[in-house]
Amino acid sequence: MVDLAVIIIAVAVVVLVATLVPTILQVKKTAGQSERLLIRLNHELPGMLKDVKETNENIRALTDQARVSVDRATVFFDAVGEVGQTVNQVNQVVRGKGGAVMIGLTSLFAGLKAVTSTVRHRVHKEPSE
Repeated sequence: MVDLAVIIIAVAVVVLVATLVPTILQVKKTAGQSERLLIRLNHELPGMLKDVKETNENIRALTDQARVSVDRATVFFDAVGEVGQTVNQVNQVVRGKGGAVMIGLTSLFAGLKAVTSTVRHRVHKEPSE
């Protein structure tokens, strides 16, 4: 009976070892790959961080330039808006005075027509009297 127990334990140890060996080999392979990855990251990461910092600085500089340009454009468009308002006011004044001039000319022509009509009427009346 002891012999049977020893044989069962021996078979269990053989099965256990047969199962653990491939697992240990896979863990060893994974550990080697992890080590190579960490070495590569340690080598490449400082350069990548430097590039990220430079990119960030470039973006910051471009943002500052864009902000200045927008401020200048705002001033320019405000000035253009004021010029437009001035032109509109001048246009309204000219229209208003132009209308007054037209009314004045129309009144003048009406008056001249009335005078001419009156003069013609009197000239035509005088010879017949």
